Amino acid sequence: MTTVRSILDTAHPAAWHDLATALGLRRHDAPADDDWTEFDGDGVLAIRGVDDGSADDGRVDLQVVVADLPAVRRSLEGTGVAVRTTTLADGGELLAVDVAGAPVTITTADRAAAGGATSVMPIRYASSVADAARVFRAVGLRPRIAADGGGWADFTADDGGLAALHHGEDGRTELSFEHRGDLDALAARLRAGGYEADVVDEAYNRTVLVTTPDGWRLWVNGTQEDLHGYSRQD
Repeated sequence: MTTVRSILDTAHPAAWHDLATALGLRRHDAPADDDWTEFDGDGVLAIRGVDDGSADDGRVDLQVVVADLPAVRRSLEGTGVAVRTTTLADGGELLAVDVAGAPVTITTADRAAAGGATSVMPIRYASSVADAARVFRAVGLRPRIAADGGGWADFTADDGGLAALHHGEDGRTELSFEHRGDLDALAARLRAGGYEADVVDEAYNRTVLVTTPDGWRLWVNGTQEDLHGYSRQD
């Protein structure tokens, strides 16, 4: 089992719960909680509440949930990267490895994502996409599409979720999604829910841009069909 989990820190968790539902994600069985609530689609979005004005407000973390943590540790150590281990309050372990100057964490869970037409797709900006891709493969993510020029690579997880690498120097992680359905219908549903949402045509596919409770625009990409300048890796 390998699942991608996007973790969003926000001072507006309740409003994000509503947006997650409007995007087609389903809240996990646990009751909604401002401290931590998970929403399932293809992959998992975890919304973590922070204080208004916190330096963490708007931060996005990339986490990979696996079935066999010792095996992933061995795979990571085989790449030569430093692996840090933290013992969690419940006695479990959390691995952390730096990818492009920011950590990717790896942990275990007793459930898989429920599935759906909307995939989480966190994007990590990296000065070397090739170096970061080796770490992604070591944690069990499978290459899917890569730019021929080397500036983009995306990956799938066998139990849900996508993750992408984009050439950039800041090492940040951007929250984004991919929707395998009618983008016009999704945008209409978002607008009916009171969100500002527009469909734009990009060079490689169509994208819904929706204004978030924090005021920035979230990208929900359609499935990439135009592969000019890209190659499938799967």
